[in-house]
Amino acid sequence: MRLVGPAVLVAVAVIAVVAGLAYGGGAAPLVIGDPGPLVRWGLPVGTLIVNLAAAGMVGSLLLALFALKAGERAFGVALDAASVSAAIFTLAAAVVGFFTFLNVIPAAVSLDAQFGQQLGRFLVEQETGRGWLITTVAGAVLTVLTFAVRSWTATLLVSILAVASLVPMGTLGHSGEEANHNSAVVSLVIHMIGAAVWLGGLILLVLVRPVLDRAQLTAVLLRYSSVALLAFIVVAISGTVRASIGVGSWGALASPYGVLVLVKVAALIAIGVLGAWYRVRLIGRMDGDASSRRFWGLITLELAFMGIASGAAAALARTAPPTSSAVPAVRTPAEILTGSPLPPELTLGRWFTSWDVDLLWAFAVGLGLFFYLAGVRRLRRRGDAWPIYRTVLWVAGLLLLLWVTAGPVNVYQDYLFSVHMVGHMLLSMAIPLLLVSGAPVTLAARAIRKREDGTRGMREWILWGVHSPVSRVLTNPFVAAGLFIISLWVFYYTDLFRWSLYDHLGHEWMVAHFLITGYLFVLSLVGIDPVPFRLPYPFRLLTLIGVMAMHAFFGIAIMMQSGLMVPEWFGAMGRTWGGTPLEDQYVGGGAAWSIGEIPTLILAITVAIQWSRSDDRAQRRRDRQVDRAGDLELDAYNEKLAALAARDAR
Repeated sequence: MRLVGPAVLVAVAVIAVVAGLAYGGGAAPLVIGDPGPLVRWGLPVGTLIVNLAAAGMVGSLLLALFALKAGERAFGVALDAASVSAAIFTLAAAVVGFFTFLNVIPAAVSLDAQFGQQLGRFLVEQETGRGWLITTVAGAVLTVLTFAVRSWTATLLVSILAVASLVPMGTLGHSGEEANHNSAVVSLVIHMIGAAVWLGGLILLVLVRPVLDRAQLTAVLLRYSSVALLAFIVVAISGTVRASIGVGSWGALASPYGVLVLVKVAALIAIGVLGAWYRVRLIGRMDGDASSRRFWGLITLELAFMGIASGAAAALARTAPPTSSAVPAVRTPAEILTGSPLPPELTLGRWFTSWDVDLLWAFAVGLGLFFYLAGVRRLRRRGDAWPIYRTVLWVAGLLLLLWVTAGPVNVYQDYLFSVHMVGHMLLSMAIPLLLVSGAPVTLAARAIRKREDGTRGMREWILWGVHSPVSRVLTNPFVAAGLFIISLWVFYYTDLFRWSLYDHLGHEWMVAHFLITGYLFVLSLVGIDPVPFRLPYPFRLLTLIGVMAMHAFFGIAIMMQSGLMVPEWFGAMGRTWGGTPLEDQYVGGGAAWSIGEIPTLILAITVAIQWSRSDDRAQRRRDRQVDRAGDLELDAYNEKLAALAARDAR
């Protein structure tokens, strides 16, 4: 019985992709360089198998971490399912990579050296080939690891690798050819991860059902439904963004591409309705065979709708979108470098009206706001207090993060070094200062319910992370300060800066790195959340003074440079407004010196205030001790003086 649901999923998905290809023309013969029917039909079907196997791999791992207990049979079943899925993922990715080669370079398959050399160059030199090669290798590694590991920590690390293995696939396809390349890639990657968690978790529910008793099954279902709700929101929003880029206008919904989008949307809505129904009506009532059969019948129906959505998605990847992806005959230097036209001159008004939303950080901000406010609400409902200033500072920090990653900084940072440096200073200094003051770990430890069945929820994973050896190293004040300063110099004076400009993945890494290193540094100095070790207050001030000096020296070093940083980028934009690239770089160095010192000064004042309050608390504790038992130290000192006086008298 446990194989009925997955079999329905695969069968419906294959039927859907074949129908979608036939309707949308995704498998139609090419006029020039046609690779043949095997490649035309095998490529989308192979992509479908890759997507389904990726869902089984990622969803099984993540649901095992969140809903099951390590060492029990159900946890082992989850890892076995992930291992089998990873093996299928590896084989299917290899086939898709080979078919993609035949589709890009129509060549007769043979065993001679020339064919092998062509295939090797494709896999190593071309971006599409490298993407599928990395995906295949990652799948092979995951196949071995998921079979070998059985502990909490190892499974967590494997899960991170499994999620990362989906990123190369998200960078392939039509998205790389469109004007909104970065938005298309980010939305597609997020969409794939959300769908994998959602679908893979549902498959695992069917597989672990026979090895769980009724109470355990109900708990796992409730936990999965929470994960599925979050995944549904992520898939819906990212899918809307991705579809809007591909469709372009409402009228284009009547095109074959638009119809396939509507089919996928209808399937996702049906899945959402079914999920809400069984969460509200059926999970808590599974006390009889009839209720149980009805519930698992709905699960099978949900898998069928997921098959429709998966098949439509695979067909969409081979269907030409109605929006034009042709490269303009004449492109400006800015379009050649960034893929987007040069924005208008940055004026005062455009600091408040320019927007280019980065979907990844928009999701991060939205989830951070929701879960923090939900935690505060839970505390207050049960009568516990939570300082309002912490909530205000946390919200302000996230809104500032949204402004940096979606506002004028994100619009102009590729064209103006000064704007890029403003964003860097806010990411590494101002935003971490606000977020650390919100004490999110303390709130989570107090607000999230503790699990009693040996599984790990968000509270358990957060506390595990806080007390892990890696956390003890990273939160050490010397390590945090070293990362904060050294990474500043390493980033700008190596090719990491160039990577962040040319590759959107490098840009996302840059934002995350500056945000995390800044957060660790601020946490080590003034954080409320627990850390294994903090320096005494005098040494905190000394550390801060040293960091301020190095930070100021960095800004001055940039201002004194006679040459451009990444000259082939900032010097080749073709800007006709604003200062010259070298003048703009000088302004950026001044921003690093001036703007970066403002949060540092606030940090110094905060450390001084905390030091003063710490002394006051210590004095009040001493006064209470004296009131209870007398001043023992003073009495001992007086007795010593009296003994010395008596000895002198003798």
